[in-house]
Amino acid sequence: MSGTARRAVGMLGGVRGGGAGHGGTGHGAPARRRAARRRWHGGQGPRVPGRKEPGMGVTSTGPGTDPARTDGARTEPARAGLAGTDLARTAHADAWQQHGLLRAGTGGAAAELPGVRLMASGLPHAQWNNADVTDPARVDVDAVRRWYARRGVPWGVRVPAGAPWPHGRRLFTKRLMLLHLGDLATAPDVPGLHVRAAGPADLDAVLHVDAIAFDGDPAGEEPWIRPHLTASRTTVALAQLDGDPVATAYTLRSDGRAGPAAYLAGVAVLPAARRRGVGAAVSAWLLHRAAGAGARLAHLHPDTDAAARVYARLGFTEVGGLDVYVDLA
Repeated sequence: MSGTARRAVGMLGGVRGGGAGHGGTGHGAPARRRAARRRWHGGQGPRVPGRKEPGMGVTSTGPGTDPARTDGARTEPARAGLAGTDLARTAHADAWQQHGLLRAGTGGAAAELPGVRLMASGLPHAQWNNADVTDPARVDVDAVRRWYARRGVPWGVRVPAGAPWPHGRRLFTKRLMLLHLGDLATAPDVPGLHVRAAGPADLDAVLHVDAIAFDGDPAGEEPWIRPHLTASRTTVALAQLDGDPVATAYTLRSDGRAGPAAYLAGVAVLPAARRRGVGAAVSAWLLHRAAGAGARLAHLHPDTDAAARVYARLGFTEVGGLDVYVDLA
């Protein structure tokens, strides 16, 4: 099955962790569905002034700008009062806007309209261009359409699970889990496992593991994964057993309305290394580094009950999720 076909399968129903899911393991057709659907689920410099989009009351942020900090008066009360599901959903939107910003040089962007936070990666696949709806009653869908039309990319939206949303076609509910990093549990040691931070020279190894673990297309994933290896707010882990790469994952750090947070995604483990605690060990390694860099909470998207149990053992709690919609153009 081609990469394009796998994306279509995922959009029709199937998740992992990166664009929209988190860290699944699986085989055959279920793995292919997760590989596509998960794309819907996984560097910041100094602030720069916002700029108005023509004809719209939208503030787009440029490279290095934290979208949640374009208006400090609005940001601080939100940071102080969020908890549980609201905190996880807000951190999720923070992270995805950061995804747009770290790709600003290649068509990425982030902005806000009434009731919705937008991001675009500049890539020609809807799972990598998303809007997070915060107040369905306030959203002007035509304005959102215009924003994405100017960027020439397909797109989708994520809506608080169960909220009325009459636009487009619902694909699935994206699960969310949340952890306050002070409560991170210790992952069991895996004999012979060595985990390190990956750099640009490791791109082929990361793509190799990702493609095998999720039955994906390295050429299709490369434009999404490459920036993670150089951005200052992302850390990509590469794990080896006996010198051979067997797993990868990444965290993206944000510091927006939810406060300092780490988004854990892209957890990929080769079939031969599964059921040995490798995924948990790699995840814990990344989360410890994120905490050391100042993150106070972490969030992710389990694609199966088994994955949710793995992360529950690390201290994560499942909260309310997000309904994913497409075909809104």
